[in-house]
Amino acid sequence: MELIIYLMIGAIAGFTAGLFGVGGGLIIVPILYIVFTQMHYDPSIIMHMALGTSLATIIVTSISSVSAHHKKGAVLWNVFRNLAPGLVLGAFLGAGIADYLSGQGLQLLIGFFAIWVAFKMFRGANVPVNPNHHLPSMSMQLAAGGGIGIASAIFGIGGGSLTVPYLNKHGVIMQKAVATSAACGLPIAISGALGFIWFGQQADVSAPNTIGYIHVYAFLGISIMSFITAKFGAKVAHLLSPVMLKKCFSGLLTVVGCYFIYQGLSQFGLA
Repeated sequence: MELIIYLMIGAIAGFTAGLFGVGGGLIIVPILYIVFTQMHYDPSIIMHMALGTSLATIIVTSISSVSAHHKKGAVLWNVFRNLAPGLVLGAFLGAGIADYLSGQGLQLLIGFFAIWVAFKMFRGANVPVNPNHHLPSMSMQLAAGGGIGIASAIFGIGGGSLTVPYLNKHGVIMQKAVATSAACGLPIAISGALGFIWFGQQADVSAPNTIGYIHVYAFLGISIMSFITAKFGAKVAHLLSPVMLKKCFSGLLTVVGCYFIYQGLSQFGLA
């Protein structure tokens, strides 16, 4: 039954990753939080395990998603090369920062972050991307990659929530922003997952079937299905209008944000 649950999570997360370029983390993290809670794992590490496992599965999801986007010729590989070094360094550092934060603190951070991104994305849904806006210098893109990497590892979301708006702001149309974001999710996921393994081992995590903060069975089950379904999500992304994608993306973020804010506040007896 446990494996079936992980396979179902993977199917949903993979489709979402391909559709929005968000790496699936926005779906994986809250569901894993619920599953791990029901399995009575230590409450102090449940959120960290959800984040670490999410990043590990995004490795597989990103490979599947970006291959589909690449066939469409939508990935801006020159932009990826500029962002990648910062993404790698930032993601490992972000895993370390997450390790020092409490589970409740992580929930509130993720919740408010998701709501903020949703608002920014929805507000600009009907505003066309300005082609006169161009990406900044290589050094500025490197710095942006570092910031995106840190935040992505802390939130376990693969980077799409930051990479897509960043690219939109600098004149990249939605479909290419989503495709490039999917590619950026790979270095974030690899570096972030290694970080959660390292810091989890230092914390001596006692939950069964884990390597550091990564749950092995959840990783395998989710990865198998997400690899398959991410390709379908990517195909649908190229059939929808940019405005529709932005609105759907912001709606998803709003639901996830409200959930985590509620969970975080309830831990403090405020909800």
